[in-house]
Amino acid sequence: MKAAGGNKTSIDRLVPDHIRNFTPYIPSKPDDVLMKMSGCSRLFRLNNNENPLGPPAAARRVIESYPTGRLSIYPSGDAYHLRARLSVLFGLHPDQFLVGNGANEVISFVIKAFCQEGDNIITGDKTFAVYEWVAMFSGFTAKLVPLKEFAFDDEGMLAEIDGRTKVLFLCNPNNPTGSYWSEQKLRRFLDRVAGRQIVVVDEAYCEFVDKGDFPDGMRLIAEYPNLVVFRTFSKMYGLAGLRIGYLAGALEVVDVIRRTCVVYSVNALAQEAALAALEDPDHVPATRELIGREKTRLCRALDGLGLPHVAGEGNFVMVRLPINDALAYRKMMTHGIMVRCMAGFRFPNWVRISISLPEVMERCVDTLAAVVAGDSATG
Repeated sequence: MKAAGGNKTSIDRLVPDHIRNFTPYIPSKPDDVLMKMSGCSRLFRLNNNENPLGPPAAARRVIESYPTGRLSIYPSGDAYHLRARLSVLFGLHPDQFLVGNGANEVISFVIKAFCQEGDNIITGDKTFAVYEWVAMFSGFTAKLVPLKEFAFDDEGMLAEIDGRTKVLFLCNPNNPTGSYWSEQKLRRFLDRVAGRQIVVVDEAYCEFVDKGDFPDGMRLIAEYPNLVVFRTFSKMYGLAGLRIGYLAGALEVVDVIRRTCVVYSVNALAQEAALAALEDPDHVPATRELIGREKTRLCRALDGLGLPHVAGEGNFVMVRLPINDALAYRKMMTHGIMVRCMAGFRFPNWVRISISLPEVMERCVDTLAAVVAGDSATG
């Protein structure tokens, strides 16, 4: 390749080492392409922990009636009305919230706000991988602490803190294991950190949890000014396709993070649908009832198949297979059942199954049984 002026250059020379050595995430192909590749006529996605009930009814009405004439108008650059509603809901100031294009964007906000060359973040080795990825492709070190009995090792994370540690990421409950930090454990951890680092608690699946000792991160912000809480509208509220999530923290901390935000990254429809979703009184209880019932049925079926599994909190179950997870994935895809391979989460030969509607779960169990038994003719 020749640059202007005739000087020869190479794109490789321009690429930083941390980008050159980073392996990009390859998303799955669209449904129509996957069905053609797998030879199935219908695809059931049980790989991304999506809500099988879809968005709340109130949010659907907003989406269905959204005036097309407004599509030429820029959205609120800071999700003004949504932040105002969140402030009432959680008893915080509107400026203590930042809304992003999904939780992935707010992860990036935090890391960019506090890390500089030579710094590191700490998280679990088998958790939501985006904490690690964002740190790495931003040029920072990600220290990964092994889980203990499928749960975050608080003491192990504390031991890894050094003078260049800026942020610690906790997923509560954890994706993909479903383990959770009790309020006592989280408070003890925050007390030990003692404000020296930012502690992020990602509560993407918190609305699925109904445990008396599960902490409400929003309530702890007043006591721990170094605490940042993530939440999303993708999981419980079924708005994954609109990409909207948010963070909350102390005013001083959020003011710093705000400086790294990209305004207008959250579209107007997402903002209005999220606002409506918060006002729907029936959606969360209905989703919890469905997930609880179908998760129990799935676990009983897995017991009957003799398949070890981890079924903590959240709308998913992790299953250990007697065969390679990639092979199981391909075989199940031929029957239209799409699960998540866990090798990328450092759980080789495990798959994660999202909980869905009864008829879908029944098909999933039948397909899994046939695949494990080696009968590829079922379906």
